[in-house]
Amino acid sequence: MDHQEKERCIQLAEHMISAKATVRATAAVFGVSKSTVHKDLTERLKMISPELYRQVKEILEENKRERHIRGGLATKHKYERQSHTPAAVR
Repeated sequence: MDHQEKERCIQLAEHMISAKATVRATAAVFGVSKSTVHKDLTERLKMISPELYRQVKEILEENKRERHIRGGLATKHKYERQSHTPAAVR
């Protein structure tokens, strides 16, 4: 693993911890794929910084427990937005 990968892992972890962000949100901020973020935070980070890994793991587990709620809210908001849009625009 080169220096850039290590630095990226640390930056991704620090962002996720400070923002309590999801993998998708973190990927969007850094302009990388969700797969890259996930691999960096679940595999590479463990070797680089066990303490950051522990903190990130807690956030990932919390996000996993809550994802069904976020999904339901996203669907609710989608239909709320559609009901406020005139039929001709849809």
